[in-house]
Order: sequence, then structure tokens, then C-alpha cells
Amino acid sequence: MADMGDKQTPPPQKTTGTGGGFDFNQPTIISLLYLAGYVTGVSAIVGVVLGYVWRSKPKAEWEVSHYAYLIRTFWIGLIGSIVGIVLTVILIGILILIAVAVLVIIRSILSLINAQKQEPMPNPDSWLI
Repeated sequence: MADMGDKQTPPPQKTTGTGGGFDFNQPTIISLLYLAGYVTGVSAIVGVVLGYVWRSKPKAEWEVSHYAYLIRTFWIGLIGSIVGIVLTVILIGILILIAVAVLVIIRSILSLINAQKQEPMPNPDSWLI
């Protein structure tokens, strides 16, 4: 019988940030709330409030760009939706509403991906992607 004492496995180490799991950091939570807003209707408002509150006390330097990007994403979505609703009378509003929804979804997913990698947003002051 072989002696198993020679091959001891080290105890598993906990990783933070970019380990194998999903990191629920603050920008990730805001992005998920924005995406959930398409189902619930109100969680995007909770997300932007959290964005303004958490922006005043960021924990890491990379988060600063995410707060600016996500707050701007909310306002793009709100203003674009209002313009789209007003212009539905002449039918172009439907296209605007679809374009704004796609833009907000893409911006939220991009922020979510970068937040998982704990990397700053490349251009947080952009009105597009």
C-alpha cells in the first residue's frame, strides 16, 4: 500500500475579483439593475440612485469611470425613451425606442463585462458605445 502522506493537496485558496466566480461589485449591481429594468420597470431608477450614492465614495479607481458611464447610460435611456414616445405619433418613435433599448442594453453589458474584470471603462463620457 502506497503512503499518501507524500502527496498532500493544499487547501483551496479564496480568490477575489477576477477569480472563477461572479463578482457582485457595485458597478455590476447597477448594470444588473438596469438590465432588470426591462422586466420590472423600476429597478433602473434604483440603479441610478445607487450610482449617485456610490459615486461619492468609490472603493477603487476603476469604479469611478463605471459610475460616470452608468449614470450617463440611465439619462440616455430616459431622454431617448421620452423622445421616442413623443415621436411615436409619426411612427419614427418606434425605431428610436428600439435603438435606445439596444443602446442601453449594450452599454450595460459592456460595463458588466469590464466590472467583472475590474477594468475602467475606456470612454465613460461617451454618448454612444
